[in-house]
Amino acid sequence: MHDFSDIVILMRKAALEAMNASKPMSVIYGKVISASPLKINVEQKLTLTSAQLVLTRNVTDYEVEMTVDHLTEDRSGGSGEASFASHNHEYKGKKKFKVHNGLVVGDEVIMLQVPGGQKFIVFDKLVKS
Repeated sequence: MHDFSDIVILMRKAALEAMNASKPMSVIYGKVISASPLKINVEQKLTLTSAQLVLTRNVTDYEVEMTVDHLTEDRSGGSGEASFASHNHEYKGKKKFKVHNGLVVGDEVIMLQVPGGQKFIVFDKLVKS
């Protein structure tokens, strides 16, 4: 008589792997409960720490280089000590600007859970309308 229990176990394992492969990522929502160190709470049951989180540019501070080409505004006028002369000049060239997109306490975020459930990609902030 043959023992088919090992074959059944292998078939179950293959079926589960095939099912998991068809859903490569899960979408979950969380709320930032600490910015430094970063902690995100999921459905009041699970707290994720920075070791489990992968951040995208959408949720971090970063610098961007932009090309500008315009004149400053004329802000002349006034009287007394606070008055100042007309000051127009060209503002031109490549300039660096900092984009302040970092997560703060209270931000609600949308995340993608990587297969296996150990890493979470913090994709973006939710916008309240």
